[in-house]
Amino acid sequence: MHMIIVGCGRVGSTLAIELENQGHQVVVVDRNPAAFRRLGEDFTGRTLVGVGFDRDILTDAGITAESAVMAVTSGDNSNIMIARVARELFGVERVVARIYDPRRAAIYERLGIATVATVAWTSNRILRTILPHDGATDWTDPTSTYQLVERRITGALAGKSVSSTPAHVALINRHGKADIPKSDTLFQEADVVHLLATSEQISSFDAHLAGHEGAHS
Repeated sequence: MHMIIVGCGRVGSTLAIELENQGHQVVVVDRNPAAFRRLGEDFTGRTLVGVGFDRDILTDAGITAESAVMAVTSGDNSNIMIARVARELFGVERVVARIYDPRRAAIYERLGIATVATVAWTSNRILRTILPHDGATDWTDPTSTYQLVERRITGALAGKSVSSTPAHVALINRHGKADIPKSDTLFQEADVVHLLATSEQISSFDAHLAGHEGAHS
């Protein structure tokens, strides 16, 4: 996947290295060229000097609607500008912005922009958001039968009921508010859900998320 990371601080550089190691095409944007030293000598992705919400810079970075954009600069306003330009001008769906003021998070979630707070697990949280099918397991029972995982709802599942999926949805977080869903609760795009299910059920749920034809319940 084509990944654009704006901001090459601790979080941005960690993301860039991790995503490149996973085989993704990575472009890192920062207004300070010295910041790219955090990427190390082994980084083979592209680096661009500039402002991340500049349309020309994003175009030079190769942005398309199929890209993923991560805005992780040191400023809330810049990150939101980057996320909105990516979503509204280029039609990018996979967009996440780092937010230092948690009071703003719910506002931006209503705009369809996923946000993460400035906490120790920010990098992992962003990876879960950008790569919803590759999320890590949060918990496994002692028999290794059931797993607890987090997923973000895509357009492929939006409008479908919780009961239509193969995995048990234990919790839905929508616009910053968590709730236990009923069987007739309908998914909305960008909902963050917690699944308690077997590996097979999670794999089937991920197939639904990806919109693959023939995904079975």
